[in-house]
Amino acid sequence: MSPAAPVPPWVTVIMVTYNGRDLIQRAVESLARQSEPGFRVLIIDNASTDGSAERLVLPDARFRLWRAPLNLGFAAANNRAALECRTPWIATLNPDACPDPDWLAALARAVQAYPETAMFGSLQRDGSDPPRLDGCGDVLSIYGIPWRGGTGQPLDSAPGVDGEVFAPCAAAALYRTDAFRAVGGFEPAFFCYLEDVDLGFRLRLAGHRCVQIHDARVTHLGSAVTGRHSDFTLFHSYRNRVWLVARCLPGPLLALGLPLHCAATLALLWRSRAPAAAWRGFYAGIRSLAWALAARPRIQAGRRVGVLALARTLNWRLSDLRRRPIDLRPL
Repeated sequence: MSPAAPVPPWVTVIMVTYNGRDLIQRAVESLARQSEPGFRVLIIDNASTDGSAERLVLPDARFRLWRAPLNLGFAAANNRAALECRTPWIATLNPDACPDPDWLAALARAVQAYPETAMFGSLQRDGSDPPRLDGCGDVLSIYGIPWRGGTGQPLDSAPGVDGEVFAPCAAAALYRTDAFRAVGGFEPAFFCYLEDVDLGFRLRLAGHRCVQIHDARVTHLGSAVTGRHSDFTLFHSYRNRVWLVARCLPGPLLALGLPLHCAATLALLWRSRAPAAAWRGFYAGIRSLAWALAARPRIQAGRRVGVLALARTLNWRLSDLRRRPIDLRPL
């Protein structure tokens, strides 16, 4: 009997890794066990120094490794890989995220079920505490503060249906390739953190929506390499929040959202006695506000939705800044 013909790929999974230790190998092996065979994997190693790239074992010909000469950052490395994609869909998967065997199969069903949708999110379990959520879709507040919905809540608190969220978490997301390219992919200046919310915002401005798929599941450690509360993470998160608000909010919402963001951030920093890195990040964002504002004409020129329609996709509840709940809207 002749061997079965290869299945044409419909999706390219991009994995960006830096000093991934054993995490990247586990993620690769999880992908190799997918029940849906129609995929290719492009791994970008951002000049790791821990030997993880040399030790990495690729399971079969569907997997390819490209070693960058320097650390490009998560955003630019994904963009570099996306240039080589010849499939209609791009999936992003973090090296600290291990997908369930039917993750891609669930996303393939979603593509058929929601043909007008350009971005999809996955349900993320907490890798350090699997009975709890790492996130159920990204939420963006009018106060300019995003969060992964339901982080730390019991896993069974996630709604058992698909629904609309503001944006997908790029730890395990799916984007239509033509839409990803049309808005320019991730913003390289973000380097990492919030680049996925920024991309999701620009896709929303272009008229697209995001559907969170209940059956597409991964286990995610979250900042396993950089550290969830490290100076690196805090600096980039607080800086990039300022940029996100300044770049993406349409004019009427910017006049409200930017002052609200500054007030909310200062209050949170002061009340939480935040480390110096968080203060430095916020200050860096304010100092470079002119750069972020200069990007507005290009970004807003592509807007295809009204201000009120966009405002409805944001979270307006002040109390939610503390609770960080799931914000799943009916389809």
